Amino acid sequence: MPTRPRRRRSDPLPVIGWREWVRLPELSDIVTKVKVDTGARSSALHAFDLKRFERNGEEWARFDLHPLQRRVRPSLTVEACIVDERSVTSSSGRSERRPVIVTPITLGSATWPIEVTLTRRDEMGFRMLLGRQAIRNRYVVDPGRSFLLGSRKGNS
Repeated sequence: MPTRPRRRRSDPLPVIGWREWVRLPELSDIVTKVKVDTGARSSALHAFDLKRFERNGEEWARFDLHPLQRRVRPSLTVEACIVDERSVTSSSGRSERRPVIVTPITLGSATWPIEVTLTRRDEMGFRMLLGRQAIRNRYVVDPGRSFLLGSRKGNS
């Protein structure tokens, strides 16, 4: 069940930094460093060796993850239901059709479902990009700070 920081309407939103530690509990128990990017509408996850298949009349994806930045180990094979496919324009201006999954994310003490596009992010500095749709009405971003909701150790 999704949880969110408790606040009254008059309370300000909690603040996160431009980098944070998250967990994707349905995909991996490994804490992953994300880049919080308010310039990106959607979130993106580094996924490779993606194979689509059908399960109970639904389209699914089996793909591999490297959850740790600049490392190829561990390599995890995971599965998720594809809920959509979208055309996404990258920061380099290249348009790409990407499968979309919904998976819970844990950031600090809050857990809620987010949509994530699957793409290869080999050349990117972060294995995951957390877009503005995932944090809208939940957090405010301080672009000059990092890891405001805890350390990697504190999130494992």
